[in-house]
Amino acid sequence: MIPDFQTIMHPFLDHIRDGKEYSLGELIDYLAGVFNLSKEERNQLLPSGTQLLFNNRVQWARLYLDKARLIETPMKATYKITPRGFKVLKENPKRIDRKYLMQFPEFEEFIKGTARGNNENQGESTSNKDHEDLRTPEETIEEAYKTIKLDLAQQILNNLNNAKPSFFEIVVIDLLLAMGYGGSKSDAAEIRGKSGDEGIDGVIKEDKLGLDAVYIQAKRWNDTIVGRPEIQKFVGALKGQRARKGIFITTSKFSKDAIEYAGRLDDSVVLIDGVRLAELMIEYGIGVSVSANYEIKRVDSDYFPELQK
Repeated sequence: MIPDFQTIMHPFLDHIRDGKEYSLGELIDYLAGVFNLSKEERNQLLPSGTQLLFNNRVQWARLYLDKARLIETPMKATYKITPRGFKVLKENPKRIDRKYLMQFPEFEEFIKGTARGNNENQGESTSNKDHEDLRTPEETIEEAYKTIKLDLAQQILNNLNNAKPSFFEIVVIDLLLAMGYGGSKSDAAEIRGKSGDEGIDGVIKEDKLGLDAVYIQAKRWNDTIVGRPEIQKFVGALKGQRARKGIFITTSKFSKDAIEYAGRLDDSVVLIDGVRLAELMIEYGIGVSVSANYEIKRVDSDYFPELQK
């Protein structure tokens, strides 16, 4: 199990008690061994997919220890213990965490500064919620983003299920065009005009040159699970068109049987359920608009000459 960033602080500090300088990579490798992390755990990513989760937590542990002046950076990307850090280890605390570090004025000021930036109550130095204390600020942001995204996806599905069937088919074509299929809407896609026409709801060119066609079945169902018989009908419709590529899209879900059947087909048939459909619409900007943008920036150590010494 990957430890939270506060649990990492004590073994981090204890490992550098010899006074030597250690690189972040060396510390990450050592700490991964301390917590017996598997290869899969070490390769686990943050929800954003931008960083390794464990590495990110080690870096936040490093930041908190640095803000409490228990470690220092004598040269670029290397860390060593400070006299204050030695004193802390001599006291042999059971746990080094945010609450423990609040005894140091520099760390308390750092926390109060971030609290003011977040419009929190300045009279409270620590969070009253344990689960919030265990997450890094970056993880808190990403968790909030996931919650917002899940809510947005549900809103999209609700709107699709309340729209006319003809509109749903247009949404599907718009999405596939945004994903790079075909060219313009006028020459790349064909809406057949009525749902389920020979088991085919739409056709789109696979590329802008129209070298091949992809056939579409779009089912705007809410609670009905799409089973294997529906997929078999779609495959039969594809054979009737002498087609080898198809996409079956629904606002509902596919049964396990349907998924396994599609996976065994020689022909290329892709299944997209409601959750995946909403995710793709968000990713490609179909039916959504940007409400706000937030950037997380870090110091560019290459910009500051003194950090390169």
